[in-house]
Amino acid sequence: MIKRAKPSRIGRFHFDPVLVIVSTSLLLLGYVMVASSSLHLGVKMTGSSLYYPIRQSLHIGLGLFLGTCVALTPIRTWEKAGQWLFIAGLLLLVIVLVPGLGVKVNGSTRWLSLGGLRIQVSEVVKFFSVIYMAGYVTRHQQSIRESAFGLIKPLILFSVASVLLLVEPDFGSAVVLLIIAMGIMFLAGARLSQFILLLSLVGLLAGLVVYFEPYRMKRVTSFMNPWADPKDTGYQLVHALISFGRGEWVGVGLGSGVQKLFYLPEAHTDFLFSVVGEELGLFGVLTVIGLFSLLIWRTFEIGVAAEKAGERFSAFIAYGLGIWFGFQSFVNMGVNMGILPTKGLTLPLMSYGGGSMMIMCCAVALLLRVQSEVAEINANTPKERSKWQSA
Repeated sequence: MIKRAKPSRIGRFHFDPVLVIVSTSLLLLGYVMVASSSLHLGVKMTGSSLYYPIRQSLHIGLGLFLGTCVALTPIRTWEKAGQWLFIAGLLLLVIVLVPGLGVKVNGSTRWLSLGGLRIQVSEVVKFFSVIYMAGYVTRHQQSIRESAFGLIKPLILFSVASVLLLVEPDFGSAVVLLIIAMGIMFLAGARLSQFILLLSLVGLLAGLVVYFEPYRMKRVTSFMNPWADPKDTGYQLVHALISFGRGEWVGVGLGSGVQKLFYLPEAHTDFLFSVVGEELGLFGVLTVIGLFSLLIWRTFEIGVAAEKAGERFSAFIAYGLGIWFGFQSFVNMGVNMGILPTKGLTLPLMSYGGGSMMIMCCAVALLLRVQSEVAEINANTPKERSKWQSA
């Protein structure tokens, strides 16, 4: 059997122009919209209108620094560390629940405070989960294709992580985590019948979690008809829909939106997309959707290229990141537009937040590393490539 030994380093870094342009565009557009939606909030909370824009600049700067470190780390190192990273993620989920260590905001204990920055632990766990699952399906591909146990085994660990997330509570992140795991296993060749059965089971459990938790059930019922109680349970969705309605084709103008002025809750985080709809109109909404579509398309293209080059771990890293980007952005935009019940998920690379921004920058950097190593492999002549092969 011929096995390719992965290079521990590459001669030079190959930047993917599409990925860099799309990611930069989302970062810049997101920063502008965060500034527009938070100036009034900064005055109320701190007396400074620039409080949130300055902090978001810091978040992006730290994200770019950490992303650079990630991009300079060989994929082989991530593959070796995958299992330990996931265990570290589980420990973080436990630590955040320890009284006095976790930071509680709006009734949820999801954050750790490090040097004045709040790190949302679930975002770190999502990043580690992609790496762990990519390694698992690479090592156990035959088991996943032929045995139901091959599917259930990693989901036991993911179920533990999901339970810890539900205790915080963070139902949205628990769903994203399971979607990442199941999506990667499906792309790794899991039997369709087993996958459908497993997906149905997860859907049933998610439904039970919603049914037996009054506040989650209230969110679902208010989503079905937000106008039935527009001042209470339907308040967020009603004002989000008003934002899109006011925006029409080209928006009311950057900075001229009124729903963000203490009408629309969390306008700079979870409901940033509604501010885009009001101030930039349909044109702005389609631009954001188009950028995310390009990001996800390019992510899967990199995964396909990695698989053709024989780099299966790298391929599943890319697929996992694509599933994460795609599902989380779809849920966030769906919530804003009223096609999904309210969930506390940020818009990747755009919403305000320290932990989410830094982790998303790291995720894009990891994808750039995958693309760079694949490009380096493809750039080598067959003679040079043979040096990486061993019996």
